[in-house]
This record gives sequence, C-alpha cells and structure tokens, in this order.
Amino acid sequence: MRIETVEALEALYGIPNLASTAKVADRLTPEYRRLIEASPFLVLATAGPEGLDASPRGDAHGLVRIADDRTLLMPDRRGNNRVDSLRNVVRDPRVGLLFLIPGSGTTLRVNGRAHLSIDPDLLASFAVEGAAPRSVMVIAIEELFFQCARAVVRSALWDPSRHAAPGSLPTPGQILATMSQGETGGEAYDREWPARAAKTMW
Repeated sequence: MRIETVEALEALYGIPNLASTAKVADRLTPEYRRLIEASPFLVLATAGPEGLDASPRGDAHGLVRIADDRTLLMPDRRGNNRVDSLRNVVRDPRVGLLFLIPGSGTTLRVNGRAHLSIDPDLLASFAVEGAAPRSVMVIAIEELFFQCARAVVRSALWDPSRHAAPGSLPTPGQILATMSQGETGGEAYDREWPARAAKTMW
C-alpha cells in the first residue's frame, strides 16, 4: 500500500509534539550560532531543472561565516568543477543545509534561499594559503532547527569501532577505472591523489 495524501500521512504519524515545533527559528539564536561555529561539515541540498543534488561541504578554517542573524556566507572551495549545486542555485535559489558536528549527535538544519557572489573583496576575505574561492554562496535563512540525535546514535557515526577498515572499500581509482572502462583512474590515480589534493585543497 502507498501513502497518497498528506491526510493519510498525518493519520499514520500523528501531530508533532511541542519539542518538534518550538525549536524552529527564522534567524540565528545564540545556541544555533554555536552549533554552526562548531561544525566543519555540512550537506548542501539544491534543486534545478535536471533534478535534485546533495553535495558535501567541509572546511577546517570555518565552514560558513555568519554575516548576521539571518545571513550565512559559504565559500566554494576547490572541487571537481561539476558545479552541480552552483548551477542549481543560479536557476533556483532554494537550498537546504544539514550541519554535522564531530562527536555530537545533534545536527542543525537550515532552509533558505541563496545567490552567488563574486565580489572581489568578499572572495579575498575567504582566502586560505593565498587561494581565494571563485564564488561565495550568500544564504538568506528562512528557517532553522536542530535535529534530535536518533539518526546519529542509530548509525554509531562517531564510534571508531564501527568505522570502515582500511582497504575494505573500493577506491576512487578502482571506481573510475570500472566506470570509464579503463580510460581513467586505476592504481596511478589512487597513488597520485594525496599529493594532487594537497596542492589543490584551497
């Protein structure tokens, strides 16, 4: 059987309790500010004509900058140049962000609208080791709220004893070699990647 209507869904799950609704804010609170400042990693969700995208973002130098209690700034650090998320934002400003904090079960969800800025002074202010991002995403917060820790606890995400053993997963080079039928990837790709990434991290 399929759930076909919101009414059927609500009949199944019931009404959210106060703890599920009281936590929603339309701007940064002091507590939510602290969660953002502690997070080095988030997943950015966007939508565009081709469909949906969820992209990881990470930065030990400050993942996002808080411009004011309704605005976040996120530099676009070096990546694979697919620009899936950026392409979407240019055409559909809606974004969702899920912040994770190592060692904490609490996550933070932010929904809002974004645009890309290439203001030279703004780009320069985000430079790391002399490398500035090519764009900065300016995110206008519409709502934000913390997510309870059940998902992180169930997954044992931060439990080292549950981490994948070295060598137990396919490597990027192996995946690329298979997908490209040997045209790219392979052992050389995996061997050279650490040095290449170190030179192009920022």
